[in-house]
Amino acid sequence: MSADLDRIPLVDLAAAHAEVAAEVEAGIARVLATCAFVGGPDVAGFEAEYAEFSGVAHCVGVANGTDAVELALRVLGVGAGAGVVMPANTFVATAEAAVRAGARPVFADVDDEYLLLDPQRAAEALGGPVEVRALLPVHLNGQLAPMGALRALADARGQALVEDAAQCQGATQDGRGPGTWGPDAIAATSFYPGKNLGAYGDGGAVVTNSEAYALALREMRDHGSSRKYVHTRLGFNSRLDTIQAAVLRAKLGRLAQWNTRRRAAAARYDALLAGIEGVRVPRTAPGNEHVWHLYAVRVPERDKVLALLNEAGVGAGVHYPVPVHLQPAFAELGYARGDFPVAERAAEQILTLPLYPQLTVAQQERVVEVLAGALSRL
Repeated sequence: MSADLDRIPLVDLAAAHAEVAAEVEAGIARVLATCAFVGGPDVAGFEAEYAEFSGVAHCVGVANGTDAVELALRVLGVGAGAGVVMPANTFVATAEAAVRAGARPVFADVDDEYLLLDPQRAAEALGGPVEVRALLPVHLNGQLAPMGALRALADARGQALVEDAAQCQGATQDGRGPGTWGPDAIAATSFYPGKNLGAYGDGGAVVTNSEAYALALREMRDHGSSRKYVHTRLGFNSRLDTIQAAVLRAKLGRLAQWNTRRRAAAARYDALLAGIEGVRVPRTAPGNEHVWHLYAVRVPERDKVLALLNEAGVGAGVHYPVPVHLQPAFAELGYARGDFPVAERAAEQILTLPLYPQLTVAQQERVVEVLAGALSRL
């Protein structure tokens, strides 16, 4: 067996770096030459370029994706015990950000087909004992939650709407991306290294068409200041690192092409997995242009299957094995097993297969071969 088939990683950051190494080195050299280590032209340049890529007027770079969600909530005035409705099957950072803003996570179940926030379940959560001030849908695995229905629900009930767009850089729904669903729309994203657009460390951003939100966010990320030693509001130290901005500028030029290659790989998995008993492949919701941050199938006896894949050198993983409402850190919220059956069932079945732009046909065939063999041994 060739070396590239002997060990297939879940994500291959080295392969991605090899494609952009020259541009990254030039960008870092530019920062070192100017000594603009905080802010400077590379941060401003990346913000302008990512805003254009995303189809929004403003991009405000911040230190990480968790900060991005928190600051988006804060700029909308969501805090001080207000409830924030979010899906139970997200990464813990979504809930952490709400708590850090002073708010209270209010979890809701997802639909069984796409595992995205179910508008009906979200509407039911609005009638609970906690006064809800915002909806926080998560664009899971590379596609948008049902934004038309969620925007309508938020407007009808007088709720703010913040999008967790950490996994969907370049994705659209009916031709619209995150942060474009209304004049007051706002979306947070992460540039953690494994994302479709990943930095070489932490990074994040908030995107919006609102100039007022953008101005407030720029102050909030920099100690509440837009002018040195003048602090007009309570702020934070959450600036996007300049070297990370240079890395992101180098990679942004490849993102559309990389997303196209991810779509091709996902379609190839669909074809290879067709007819294999026991595998439920992921689907794209109507109107969505998926960017396949993750290709997550559902299988029986997931942990056994995962162990067999890993033993064979296939770097499969799980996103996420424990829904947030069952995490010990949120026990005080009073949720229990059985509250969100779709999210809980999916958490026991989800298996994330290797997917990245540089994944080869032979590697995908090997992944499917090993997966089929593992299922046959159950």
